[in-house]
Amino acid sequence: MASTKDYFESIEEARRRAKKRLPKSVYMALWAGAEQGLTLADNVAAFGEIGFQPRIGDLPRERSQSTTVMGQDISLPVIISPTGVQAVNPEGEVAVARAAASEGTAMGLSSFASRSVEDVVAANPKTLFQTYWCGDRDSILARSERAKKAGAQGLIVTLDWTFAHRRDWGSPPIPEKLDLKAMLKFAPEAIVRPGYLARWARAGKLPDLTVPNMVLPGEEPVGFFNVYGQWMFTPQPTWEDLRWLRESWDGPFMIKGIMHPDDARRAVDIGASAISVSNHGGNNLDSTPASVRALPNVVDAVGDQIEVLLDGGIRRGSDVVKAVALGAKAVMIGRAYLWGMAANGEAGVANVLQILRGGIDEALLGMSKSSIHELSRKDLIMPPDFSRTLA
Repeated sequence: MASTKDYFESIEEARRRAKKRLPKSVYMALWAGAEQGLTLADNVAAFGEIGFQPRIGDLPRERSQSTTVMGQDISLPVIISPTGVQAVNPEGEVAVARAAASEGTAMGLSSFASRSVEDVVAANPKTLFQTYWCGDRDSILARSERAKKAGAQGLIVTLDWTFAHRRDWGSPPIPEKLDLKAMLKFAPEAIVRPGYLARWARAGKLPDLTVPNMVLPGEEPVGFFNVYGQWMFTPQPTWEDLRWLRESWDGPFMIKGIMHPDDARRAVDIGASAISVSNHGGNNLDSTPASVRALPNVVDAVGDQIEVLLDGGIRRGSDVVKAVALGAKAVMIGRAYLWGMAANGEAGVANVLQILRGGIDEALLGMSKSSIHELSRKDLIMPPDFSRTLA
């Protein structure tokens, strides 16, 4: 089906539309990676190094994509990765949650999100709440308990971030709040994107830079920069800290940011139920290999003891199939759905998931697989030096 005004046939087309429709600073906040962007580029390019071994004749007439991740039944091996401070669309994470629910998958919600965990769980009961190690133990526990009370089905602890702000193309400035001074500063960017302004005008509000999930219900939401500063100056957790949080959370528990097999083993040791092989979408330590390069060694180390997911570089359904064949239970997507929302709101997010679903189905058919659970490394053609991580 060819692209139309309300439909795009590839995630790359969604990215191009997002670039045309968003103010430059907003688009660059979605696109940019740390420093030179080597990891950002490798996250995508690495998938192109992996080949398929197709089959013909007696191909399965029906193919199944359903699986289970962190106790949630999902209709395809793709879930929403948590991203914070969404100024892409007035409905923000609620629109993403509804789209994910309509496509039968789970929603990862950032503690730095622009919409409350209560609103997002109402839109998608299969919500997994993400937290950073920010503040003292009491505040971390209070936020997780709030999420649990709201109905969050799992906890994601993100550790793949070392405050790498430097970008060779310049970090887009994010104002502390949208006061008159900030609006005047960004007016030249916004005025050439009238559709973006019109969407917010119809919603009767400005892009929200507060983070309601970093406070308890009834308290005033705080600004992104307030909590970001607190996070920066909170000492990074020890494995014993993570064990304490895991024991405090009654339910599925994921550690996001694993790139080394030894860290994967430590996650198993503290009782985590899932890990995400992730380099924060190329926004952490630049020159880190692509997430998918680290995946095989991590799976070899712990894949029979814990659910392993892959986050980073997913742009098409065939990427998902390659990750699953390498041992991932499912993948997490970030930029892809944000581009979809920029392109066409909630329907654009659903469009992205439908593109991935279609690509997965085509790849399964081409390799004569009736289910994603039949995939293995034998279905792939791997270059000998593909994995560049410590074994």
